Amino acid sequence: MSFPCILALEDGSTFVGHGIGAKKVAIGEIVFNTSMSGYQEIITDPSYCKQIITFTHPHIGNTGINSEDNESDNIYAEGVVIRNYISQPSNYRSEENLDDFLARNNSIGIFGIDTRQLTIILREKGSLKACISPIDENNELSAISLAKSFDGLEGMDLAKEVTTKSLYSWNEGVWPDFKESKSKLHIVAYDYGIKKNILRLLSEHVGKVTVVNARCSFDEVLKMNPDGIFLSNGPGDPEPCDYAIENIKRALNENIPIFGICLGHQLLALAGGAKTEKMKFGHHGANHPVQSLNSKEVFITSQNHGFAVNEDSLPNNIEISHVSLFDQSIQGISFKDRPAFSFQGHPEASPGPQDIVSLFKQFKEMIDKNAKKK
Repeated sequence: MSFPCILALEDGSTFVGHGIGAKKVAIGEIVFNTSMSGYQEIITDPSYCKQIITFTHPHIGNTGINSEDNESDNIYAEGVVIRNYISQPSNYRSEENLDDFLARNNSIGIFGIDTRQLTIILREKGSLKACISPIDENNELSAISLAKSFDGLEGMDLAKEVTTKSLYSWNEGVWPDFKESKSKLHIVAYDYGIKKNILRLLSEHVGKVTVVNARCSFDEVLKMNPDGIFLSNGPGDPEPCDYAIENIKRALNENIPIFGICLGHQLLALAGGAKTEKMKFGHHGANHPVQSLNSKEVFITSQNHGFAVNEDSLPNNIEISHVSLFDQSIQGISFKDRPAFSFQGHPEASPGPQDIVSLFKQFKEMIDKNAKKK
């Protein structure tokens, strides 16, 4: 059952619509996502912690929700903004509708607003602080005030908030067979907000995975005798994550093969001596063209990040491997003197195209090559 609802931005813009899910107030940074499918995977991605997602695709809810496609065990998005909400899904895998799923996970959505106008505002002004509120709890002025009260993502360490509380093992391959890995290789994955399909692809293409807390000491990781270390995706600003940066520096000094994705990519760059910066409105979608500078191939990729590695800050021992064809921002780096590389986008393709899944195979090849040198 929907309820009167308002979306307010820090610049004073307001949109009145209908609320779904939990009847609560949500405050965070609002971004737009251009994906045409995969809303379930998007809202369960921990990288969206403290963010409100505007879907530019006009119809959301049409495929429903199923128990297999969650990228984590919770909804991490603060809220969702939708043009047309489809309350009756039409998909053979659907088990419940989006309204019920949001309510069950204590998350709010608003629909029936002009998401095109909202996206134009965000493109012109950049990602803004925002508030979604039931109208009977807050009026227009109080909703704007609540939006302005959000601290913003810069300087915010969110990896420690979304990381696993305890160590666990993962040995399940990709959908639909979920085959167990027969590889003897052992990967330790630092969880800064890891997605399940990343773990499935690591298991499918590399080996058995042990997932550890973002703050797990490098000494503890060494005791696990890893063949490689994986640095996961995650939310927030990478620079305050000093514990992670220090661990990665030590891993680089040990010459352990390292593969980083998204926040893990940014943290690897910081550990190598580079700097990061906040983007105007970031990259959020499943249709972003990225070019390999080595092969000149162009890949269509899934993206979700609001920070990027600053090109001018790269030291001489780090080279750029991939760039965005939207804005030429760095999409991948590789160390010249260490077995370490990373990618800014989400190559696990949940949601999104599978063009660049080969990076997981590249990680396996790097581990095998490094083992031969010992």
